[in-house]
Amino acid sequence: MKLSHFHFELPDNLLAEYPAENRDESKLMVIHRETGKIEHKMFKDLINYFDEGDVMVLNNTKVFPARLYGNKEKTGARIEVFLLRELNEEQRLWDVLVDPARKIRIGNKLYFGEDETLVAEVIDNTTSRGRTLRFLYDGSYIDFRRKLRELGQTPLPKYIKRDVEPEDEERYQTIYAKHEGAVAAPTAGLHFSKHLLKRLEIKGVDFAEVTLHVGLGTFNPVEVEDLSKHKMDSEELVIDERATEIVNNAKLKKKRICAVGTTVMRGLESAVSSEHTLNTFDGWTNKFIFPPYDFSIANCMVTNFHLPKSTLLMMVSAFIGHDLMKKAYKEAILEQYKFYSYGDAMLII
Repeated sequence: MKLSHFHFELPDNLLAEYPAENRDESKLMVIHRETGKIEHKMFKDLINYFDEGDVMVLNNTKVFPARLYGNKEKTGARIEVFLLRELNEEQRLWDVLVDPARKIRIGNKLYFGEDETLVAEVIDNTTSRGRTLRFLYDGSYIDFRRKLRELGQTPLPKYIKRDVEPEDEERYQTIYAKHEGAVAAPTAGLHFSKHLLKRLEIKGVDFAEVTLHVGLGTFNPVEVEDLSKHKMDSEELVIDERATEIVNNAKLKKKRICAVGTTVMRGLESAVSSEHTLNTFDGWTNKFIFPPYDFSIANCMVTNFHLPKSTLLMMVSAFIGHDLMKKAYKEAILEQYKFYSYGDAMLII
């Protein structure tokens, strides 16, 4: 498969600027892989496709407020700093992106907050927009992290042109988020409400949780026509024994194992044993899934509608077949489904 196979025209008005009023009332397209049948439902109708003993695998990563705005020393120029990952807790070193990058050089200092109690010094260049910062702050590590949270904004994707609003702090987070470390939400999970989770639980559906800290690399554009030459950024992944037990037990009983989101699917496929069961995992994964690909663990998935030429779209194509994916996306545009992070969802069974 080539990059050009994943191009389609997406009208601007279908990019969701806001989430649905209620989490579980977004639209849901249900795609039956074997027959090619497509149904149009609401997300809360998802419950009708699952039975006792089926498993939903959730990504319990938690988004932290990764976008900061500071001022450059001397000039006072406003600089956006996007926190990617902490490199060294003791030295308070962080891997970041800066914008506008051309103004930020090694040795520059940036001041944050009205009282300017948080300062960062640029100590290295990593990529064209990437920098390594050392944060300077008079206080304990706990106080420093609290200060970052206080000054940071919810990292809504750049295509959302509006300012961040107070509601985004809650809505750009799954209700089951536990372990802080993601700079983007695992968006398929945003559709689950407490009420829907409870109803699924009462029906006898089991839940397994994995942690994959979503990095910006997930959204990096693919710039090579030959997909085998694209390199994914690594993301931190933890799959514990409890999760492997629940998943492998369901696999043994030939139950539905549903990956809630592309991050979960990537996580599961990064930890497959030689017997095609799920292993525990604690490390980093740069797994890139594109057609053709044989999936070992999940046999259904929930996912949002993705952007043209994205690695996420490529994974969906690998899971449902390229022609069916194209048919589904054509119908989604026709039926005015909303795309991307705050958009609608599809269930592939």
